[in-house]
Amino acid sequence: MNLFSSGVGYGTGDGQLNDPRGEAVDSSGNVYVADSYNDRFQKFTSDGTFVRKWGSYGDGDGQFWEVPGIAVDSSGNMYVVDMWNDRIQKFDSFGTFVTKWGSDGTGDGQFNFPQGVAVDSSGNVYVADSDNNRIQKFTSDGTFVTKWGSSGTSGDGEFNYPHGITVDSSGYVYVVDRSNQRIQKFTSDGTYVSQWGSWGSENGQFWHPYGIAVDSSDNVYVTDAWNNRVQKFTSDGIFITKWGSEGNGDGQFNHPMGITVDDSGNVYVADTENDRIQKFRPASTGSQQLIRSNSKSSNNNFNINKLSIQKRLKEKQKQTKKKDK
Repeated sequence: MNLFSSGVGYGTGDGQLNDPRGEAVDSSGNVYVADSYNDRFQKFTSDGTFVRKWGSYGDGDGQFWEVPGIAVDSSGNMYVVDMWNDRIQKFDSFGTFVTKWGSDGTGDGQFNFPQGVAVDSSGNVYVADSDNNRIQKFTSDGTFVTKWGSSGTSGDGEFNYPHGITVDSSGYVYVVDRSNQRIQKFTSDGTYVSQWGSWGSENGQFWHPYGIAVDSSDNVYVTDAWNNRVQKFTSDGIFITKWGSEGNGDGQFNHPMGITVDDSGNVYVADTENDRIQKFRPASTGSQQLIRSNSKSSNNNFNINKLSIQKRLKEKQKQTKKKDK
């Protein structure tokens, strides 16, 4: 049985994906996927049944130019990162456009290549403003609150392309400091708390981490993209377990990016270059157990490689357009 996909996964149809990156779960267990290269986001039930989709390519309200991140608040409002348009768009639980904020720049409320977004229990919105190497915090209507971070490779609170972001039940903010191969933890006002990680493939090390999520016990899950695995930690950064390897079989990954956890502890991973979502259930010991994944026939390895080349060409074209903005 397929999860979050039809056919081989890649495509533009309902339930099909093209470079899925971000994910979020609402209080009813519905799963929202940032279908990045299709310039839209899709909603599924917890078992992968397609519900609906929103978005198309463009810069109008409800349109997107690549979608890397999504977050859902306690009321079901959705906050979507519209990356190349340098803005955040907000929708209600029915997908109706509510508001937007952001523009290209370095000022308060402006963005440069935003990537991750998270919402806390009070409805505050946190955005990983990646090329500005900072985090910005807003109210739920987009009013600027505060910011923190600067460009750097080793200092506390410095970032080198921050990507994923999440908030735990106590209001602590965890940021994937991607190119510094580490996770940084802050209070809700940006005060530095701790960090963990370094470059490598051992337990607790990373090779371009991307996504991050917390469960109801405040355990932290990180997609370790180029190591093709997920790592799980305590809220203090103590390693607990890991799972995954390179490939397109069940429980294998090809550059996983997005990750989210539902109230039951089920973990959903955006297996980005395999154009699928994999769902894992909590296990009493060891790594998470795979529930279902998108099955692929043996002749699809060539298709995956071909699509990867197409995606790189598309990314190059978008980068050229970005420079011309």
